[in-house]
Amino acid sequence: MTDTPAAPANIKLKIQLMCGEEIAMGPGKADLLDAIHAHGSISGAGRAMDMSYRRAWLLVDVMNRCWREPLVETSPGSSHGGGARVTALGAQVLAHYRALQARLSGASDCPDETALAAAMLAEPRKSQKG
Repeated sequence: MTDTPAAPANIKLKIQLMCGEEIAMGPGKADLLDAIHAHGSISGAGRAMDMSYRRAWLLVDVMNRCWREPLVETSPGSSHGGGARVTALGAQVLAHYRALQARLSGASDCPDETALAAAMLAEPRKSQKG
């Protein structure tokens, strides 16, 4: 293994929008909103993401408490079935978040990213321990 610099593509930016101490929106919550939209339920979204219903529900709860209106609306189960849907505000927040992700990931001409990429190795050196 040689000490060759990494390509700029190895830098991954993670955007988290904070609401007090809670993460109001981040990559995982954005993916969960997409999955809820696709599957029509929190449980279906959780299964698709290999996540427990409880974990998915807790993430939805945080999102719904951090925005001026809920991002996800639920309807209780019945003979017609329950489910969940992404609200209009949820769709707007998700679209803006995805646009911000795209804008930042496309900033390859950023001098800071170029400098960091030039200083980073493509692979870690072998550990000195063990």
